[in-house]
Parts: sequence; structure tokens; C-alpha cells
Amino acid sequence: MGTEGENVRVIAGRYRLQERIGRGGMGVVWRASDELLGRQVAVKELTVDPSLSADEARLQRERTLREARAVAQLQHPHIVVVHDVVEHDERPYIVMELIDGGSLAERIARRGPVDAREAARIGIALLGALRRAHDAGVLHRDLKPANVLIEAGTDRVVLTDFGIAQVTGATTLTETGSFVGSPEYTAPERMSGERTGPESDLWSLGALLCAVLSGESPFRRDSLGGILHAVVVDEIRPPAQAGPILPVVRGLLERDPARRLDAAEAERLLREFLETGRTPRAPVPYTPTQRDVPRHGLPLPSRQEPETAASREGAEARPARRSARGVVVAALVAAMAGAGLSAAALLMRGEGGVGPGPTAPSHPSAGTGASGPSAGSGSRRPSSSGSTPGPTVTVTRSPSPATAVGRTAPSGYRQVRDPGGFSLAVPDGFTRSPQGERIFYLSSGQTFRLGIKVTDPGAGGPLAVMRRSAADGPSTNPGYHDGSVTETSHRGSPAALWEFSWNGYTAAEGPRHTYDLCWEEGGRMYDVWVSAPVGKVKEAKEYFDVAVDTFAPG
Repeated sequence: MGTEGENVRVIAGRYRLQERIGRGGMGVVWRASDELLGRQVAVKELTVDPSLSADEARLQRERTLREARAVAQLQHPHIVVVHDVVEHDERPYIVMELIDGGSLAERIARRGPVDAREAARIGIALLGALRRAHDAGVLHRDLKPANVLIEAGTDRVVLTDFGIAQVTGATTLTETGSFVGSPEYTAPERMSGERTGPESDLWSLGALLCAVLSGESPFRRDSLGGILHAVVVDEIRPPAQAGPILPVVRGLLERDPARRLDAAEAERLLREFLETGRTPRAPVPYTPTQRDVPRHGLPLPSRQEPETAASREGAEARPARRSARGVVVAALVAAMAGAGLSAAALLMRGEGGVGPGPTAPSHPSAGTGASGPSAGSGSRRPSSSGSTPGPTVTVTRSPSPATAVGRTAPSGYRQVRDPGGFSLAVPDGFTRSPQGERIFYLSSGQTFRLGIKVTDPGAGGPLAVMRRSAADGPSTNPGYHDGSVTETSHRGSPAALWEFSWNGYTAAEGPRHTYDLCWEEGGRMYDVWVSAPVGKVKEAKEYFDVAVDTFAPG
């Protein structure tokens, strides 16, 4: 894909593919020219995995065609327009309008969070799009900043990537027990496998509003299990920036879908805020209790209701419900740990920077370039933005004697003094594999990949360097998504942490996750990362922490 010969392909006798502008979980997105009507379009081409059986390939093709059918029936100014669906050489293509502009995720990464008025404007546009889709019996099921485009020049908000949309009456193509979506934006009833409806998309919108106001989802955690627990069990604390529209955010992030704020009421409250500049009145009065007083951000309360025998009985049942939720989370995590391309693969599709090519790892390391979200829809242009950054934090490490710099390597590790001019502890059994300016230590079969790169300081320091690297994520790591770049420090020096997921370079390799820390020390820039399958992120995080804590220049 991407060769000069392919760039001049003409499909269906009229659509000339010009340049690849993105890649999503189900296909490659091309900028193309409609030679019949003389207009620019976006063409989404289904990526066919040669390892799939004929039946699996058919299911994948049907999913793409279902996406096209779902979106084609939704005529709305805030939903991407599908012009055509064609097949060429037994491969389906979806032809869509070309949106001149990047995603909402890229905009936040490039310019930072938006204010409450802009969040309300975005929310109203998306509510209109969702109401139109829901009226037609279509659930989006993957509403997140990466799937919302902002048109350059007009700031038009466009909902796109209905690749996992559910259409009423259509057969669900995911296998039994599989899960599709992005966990940080997924409603708790979907997490627990209950029947879902339009309310689930509205929960996702609530999480999205928090993300555009603060820079990250309120359910972001450092592990998949942590995200699941946050969505299903933890107390929900919207960010302080959500204050002006807090009743809307609270109403959308109601765990009980029957009590969740509906689209019409949410839109009414957001319009009231835009018209008056005042926080709209909550649909149900609420008085905080001591339990709800936040340590960070704002609390999401339960609604006040008169006490009755039934409500007392419900209160007595809450501990059991919490326990049940805990069982649900444990079961989900356990299932995902061994699900292959089932739940875990679809929840956290991808890794990125350290994935190997056919014979050796390659890493879009510090200084390469671009934004986190994958190009799921056909209507986005390339962008030079960085991944959505998390809040600025300072990481203070207090390594144990076993992992402190210059001390003996922990049990199961060996301290190596690399010819590249540094030393660190690497797991027993890892072998050294230099790849140009990058040094790798690889486990058997390259299941785990530990990489190191030492360079001169990059322009803008570690944070700018990592944002540029994250910006290249979609072009260097198939299925790149859920990338985040966080400003931090390492041993008192400026640093940035980049974490992301991707699809792996081959079907056999499968989805992967990467932790990557870049920092400056003694006039040099150091980049250390660990890549692993999504089901082994706990081990990967340990390898990463030990490598970073024991790393010593010279």
C-alpha cells in the first residue's frame, strides 16, 4: 500500500486514488478524485488480511458494507456523507465526502482543551447527529474524539466512522463474547454485556465532553483493568472544567441507562447555557453529601429521591450490587487476558512505536512526527498534531534498592553495559539486536521488545519530540489509537511519557501496547520504550519501569 503505482489506481472506472491519508481498524483511507463529477472525495478501502479464511474475509467485507449502508441512510449536516459504495477486484470501497480538517482528538492535542462554550457547541452538533441516527435505528457504538472531524474554515462538526455501528434488524457480525469500541468511552451496560440502546451513545458523549474540556477521558487509567473498573465501579468525578455544563455531564454519565439524560433534554440544557451564559438548572435537584465532596475534579452524585421502604431496600442492596460489579470487572479482565482477537483485541487494538518489520523492529522514535488517533473514517486529512495530552504531572520515582540507578539488577534481570554508551537492567533471556541508531533487547519470538535510543536534544524538548512522534503514529503503526503524551519529569529532568495501542504488523503478531519515556539528561536525549501484546501489559509495564529506573548514561 502507498506505492506510486497504487497511488494512480482508478477503481470502478471513476475514482482515482491519489494519496493515503489515514488508516483505521477496517481499512485504508485515500484522498481521491471523482473523475466523473470532477470533485475530491475520500475513499475507504477494506484491508484484506491474507491470513483470513474465506468465511472470515466475507464477514469482514460484510461489515464494511454494513457501515456504508448505515451511514448512507443518515442525511444530516453533522454526519459524514456517503457518496457511493463500489467493489473493485472483489474488494469493497466506500466513497465519502472529503473533510478538509483533522479529528477532534487532533485538535485537542494540537491546541489543548476547549472552553465550555465550544464544548457545548460540539455537544449540540453531536446530539443532533445521534438523534438522527437513533431515529433511523442506528447506534454508533464508538463515539470518541478520534471519530469526530472538525472542518477547517467552517468548524463544522462531523460524526464519522460508523465501522462498528449497529443497525436495528441487522445481524451483529462480531463473534459471541467479542467486544467492539473504545473502553474509555464505553457505557457500563455495554461493558457488562447487557442489552444496549441509544443511551449507550449518550454516555459516550458525556465522556467525550469531559475529554474535550480537560484533555482526557475521566475513565483514563494506566491499564485495561483499571479502565473497566473506573467505568463500572469507581465513583465518577467529572473534571473541574465541566462546571459550566455540569448538569449535562452528570446526566449523561448516569450509570443507570433508564435514568440517563436523554438527547433532547441534553440539547435543551446546552442551548440554554449558550443563550444565557449561566449553568443550566439540573433536571433533578441535587444536594451533595459528604461522600460526594471531591478530592480532585467534581463529583457525579446519585439523584436525591424521597426515602421509602423500597429505596431503603435498594440502599441495603447496593453493597451486593457493588460486589457484583466487581465480579463483572474481574470476569471481563480475565476474559480479555486470553481472548486473542476477541475482547482484548477489539478493546485495545494496536500498539505502535516498537513493532518490527518483516525481520527487525522499527520505532517511530523521538523526533519523527504526528497525532494519536487512528484514521477510522475516510474523511480526514493528514495532520501534524500530537496525541491528546494528559494533564501535566511530575512523576517522582522512589526506586527500591533493587532497581535504583547503579544498584544490582532485580531478580530475573541482568545489568548490561551497552556499547551504545549506557547501562540498564534487562530481563534474563533477552538478546541484544542493534537496528541503526536504535538498540533493542528482545525476548524469545520478540513477544517483548525493549528499545533504547540516544540522540542530541530535539527541538522543543521531550514533550514536543514525543508529540511529533505520536503524530506519526497512524502512518507508522497500523491501527494506531488511544495514544496519549503526558508531560512529566525523570530524575529531575524534563520528560514526556507516550503510551498507545495498535494492531501489530501481522495478524499472527496481534494487537500490542507500548510504553515510551523520553527525557533529557546531561545534554543528551534518551528514549526508552517497551512493546508487548495487549494481554501482557502488566509484564511489559514491569520491564519498562525497571529499564527506566536502572538506566544510567555512560
